Amino acid sequence: MTAVDPDAAETFPSPAGAEAAGALGEPTEQLLELSLGYLYSAALHTAARYDIADLLADGPRTPAELARAAGVDGPQLYRVLRFLATKGVFSEDEAGRFHLTPLAQPLRTDAKRSLRDYVLVRGEEVFWHSAARLHEAVRTGRTAFEGLYGVPFYDYVAADPELGAAFNASMAAFSETLSNDVAAACDLDGAKSAVDVGGGRGGLLRALLRRHPQLTGTLFDLESVVSAHVLDTPELTGRWRAEAGDFFTSVPPGADVYLLKHVLASWPDEECVRILRSCRRAMPGHGRLLVINALVPPGNEPHPGKTIDMVMMTVLNGKSRTRAQYEALLAEAGFAVVSVVEASPHASVVEAAVRH
Repeated sequence: MTAVDPDAAETFPSPAGAEAAGALGEPTEQLLELSLGYLYSAALHTAARYDIADLLADGPRTPAELARAAGVDGPQLYRVLRFLATKGVFSEDEAGRFHLTPLAQPLRTDAKRSLRDYVLVRGEEVFWHSAARLHEAVRTGRTAFEGLYGVPFYDYVAADPELGAAFNASMAAFSETLSNDVAAACDLDGAKSAVDVGGGRGGLLRALLRRHPQLTGTLFDLESVVSAHVLDTPELTGRWRAEAGDFFTSVPPGADVYLLKHVLASWPDEECVRILRSCRRAMPGHGRLLVINALVPPGNEPHPGKTIDMVMMTVLNGKSRTRAQYEALLAEAGFAVVSVVEASPHASVVEAAVRH
């Protein structure tokens, strides 16, 4: 048997903080933990897949109790939960029971702003495999997903109904967490009609209709998406319609306001201009366009737009953009920016008007 040099063996850092900074020194510990960041994603996906947060909704439980309820191995589940607890997702008490924490609450399926579906889908192989090829995206300038699977992501999703339904549910979950904040930031004074272009299941449009009683709205997206809309509620009866179509070709005409929420970030510049021109052709002279996306700020601080940009590089063919970059796209399509309001770091509202 060959002896193992302890100094040569791989060390796996504890993420516990100051006490764990230890012999290697804090910068080294931080870098080592960053290099293993994918394990947190895997652990979150595992907790979401087995609905651990739901199982803890009525109070703390032991790993053995959770494992029986979820149909998994208790000791293995314990190790995952112990790992997540180091980041505040669940917590273990002295009796060995695990509790929900504020950070774990959005993993519940019944949470007001549930992210369970979002976390679950981001742990699917298409995302993992694409992320593993980030270096190829940097080398070739092509989206990693297309290099692996041979087709654009949306074409792949359209051909896989199960993945497509899961992805649409994940995007609806993400959108739902922002809809009220975005609706509050949108200036719809004087508007009587709105079209939500690429509006998914209609979470934002529903929030806007509830907020503005004078407003009627059209949800516009692919048939496979709008067929699962969330607009059919008693309070909105008669104030909405859902229409299927291709926003690269045309969008419903004549509305006072057009919305593009988290649409343009998914596409390269030339496709964004096509979408914007479709909107411009449909808009009356007084119409307004609201483009809603994260705006990447300057500097070295963390920002959701910088993180999502990695998803765009690896899975989609779009990119996160700065305010100046969106202004340039809008100008090319015949618009002028009127105002910018930040609803959240994930969503700034860029209002534009047709340039005459």
